[in-house]
Amino acid sequence: MNFRYSKYHLQGREQFLQRALEILPGAISWSILLGMLILSFWKPILAAAIVIAFDLYWILRIFYMTLFLLLASLQLSLERTTDWLARVRAVDHPDRALQDLERAMVQTPLVRRIPLLLHRQALRQLARHPHPPPRSEEIFHLIILPMANEGREIVEPGLRSLAQQTFPSHQILIVLAVEARADLAIQRAAEELQRAYRGRFLDCLITRHPDGLPGEARVKGANATYAAREAARYFEARAIPFDHVIASCFDADTVVSREYVACLTYHYLIAPDRTRASFQPIPVYHNNIWEVPAFARVLDIGSSFMQLVEATNPEKLVTFSSHSMGFHALVDVGYWPVDMISDDSAIFWKAFLHYDGRYRVIPMYITLSMDIAAAGSWWRTALNVYRQKRRWAWGVENFPIVMRGFLRAKRISLSTKVRHTVKMLEGHVTWATGAFLVSVLGWLPAIVAGREFSGSVLYYSGPRIQAIIFQLASLSLVTTILLSLSLLPKQTTRRSLRASISHAIEWLFVPLIFICFSALPALDAQTRLLLGKRMEFWVTEKRRRQ
Repeated sequence: MNFRYSKYHLQGREQFLQRALEILPGAISWSILLGMLILSFWKPILAAAIVIAFDLYWILRIFYMTLFLLLASLQLSLERTTDWLARVRAVDHPDRALQDLERAMVQTPLVRRIPLLLHRQALRQLARHPHPPPRSEEIFHLIILPMANEGREIVEPGLRSLAQQTFPSHQILIVLAVEARADLAIQRAAEELQRAYRGRFLDCLITRHPDGLPGEARVKGANATYAAREAARYFEARAIPFDHVIASCFDADTVVSREYVACLTYHYLIAPDRTRASFQPIPVYHNNIWEVPAFARVLDIGSSFMQLVEATNPEKLVTFSSHSMGFHALVDVGYWPVDMISDDSAIFWKAFLHYDGRYRVIPMYITLSMDIAAAGSWWRTALNVYRQKRRWAWGVENFPIVMRGFLRAKRISLSTKVRHTVKMLEGHVTWATGAFLVSVLGWLPAIVAGREFSGSVLYYSGPRIQAIIFQLASLSLVTTILLSLSLLPKQTTRRSLRASISHAIEWLFVPLIFICFSALPALDAQTRLLLGKRMEFWVTEKRRRQ
């Protein structure tokens, strides 16, 4: 579908529709919060009944998320020891690999057979497919590392992890995408990294994204797009087909495991429609996990858990943070948006609309690690975390553009449009209101009602119902604590049992943490969009102990 994925330079009906849809998420969120506040004073009994109904919905949602979090964590645990490069080589010879796999499964414990069964299914599909995938030695990786104010101490650990991959590094092209407006120290850091690592990859390029290009905002997507265009010329000059290239755009602080690129290659090769898919790993924030205040640690582990839950439902999965996609699709859709902050989710929706809904995200049960937003002092870290979460919540800017695209998309089924619309709207509204309703407004009717409430049935049954709900919720909290401990870096866990115990206690402050650093930033972002205020891209300050 020919659709310009942008909110700028619209006219007439399109401009009016864009503005109306920008108002909608924030209007719904504020209507819910103010409506419950007014109702608590005006009709407290009705408000109490609504609170109990919402609490029931919330506990069902928590149980749903906990169940799928357990399933996703099990899958992540089972794949942790997978030899992904061996699987890549198996794709090159699926018939022979199937015979070897059948023998291996006989000697494998029952639970450990689950990944092997999925692998066998993928190989069988490849063996039946009329068009085999490219051979692994024909696959190349483009990895873009945007640099704005990140120095060598932030970028180098990730670059070193890429140089240590089990997948052949001479098939990996690194692009250090530096902003031309960056400080001279950042420019020199990029040059030092290029000299140190160029010989360990296919190549290590530096691009300098000019400031103030027409139609661009100061956003990461503009820098990444400039770098990808330079990479396209590099591949064309060497006659490397775009459908043999996998493009990854990582945050500058991203560190990957030795098997990561091999895992990505495997998922690309086994995907039947690989050029119309993005690939989403599980982001964790372990690089500096013990160097930040407790609230930041709990919040970002919660973000990882949300991605684990999302991975269990690929039909509704959207790209987030560091992700990958076929370079052919990236070029075909016109690269990342150059005037939007939320480029990581926007590129999925841009491709989804471009291909009339025939585009998807494939989850990968492998982690990559990034930094928690740290800034030295507790207060500056809190401010950094708030700004970062508000930037994430600014992903709501995609909602009006996607809705306009859906209205024009004749080849996307109505059920698909409704499914994605409901998920987007429900996700953003719940993000901004859920924590307030459960932790603050939920107790207001009983406090302000006085005698009117004390003479009602809800006065006696309401607290008991809420107590049962919170007791059930505590089971999910305990499960979450245990899973968070299992996800911690193993060497850190062994070194400090006291730190692990302290980490478990930190989860008791979840309600306050999520109000201040999740719901409030989301409401802030939606309010800005509602009022038509443009939000500038803010580069998260990264600081790591030497």
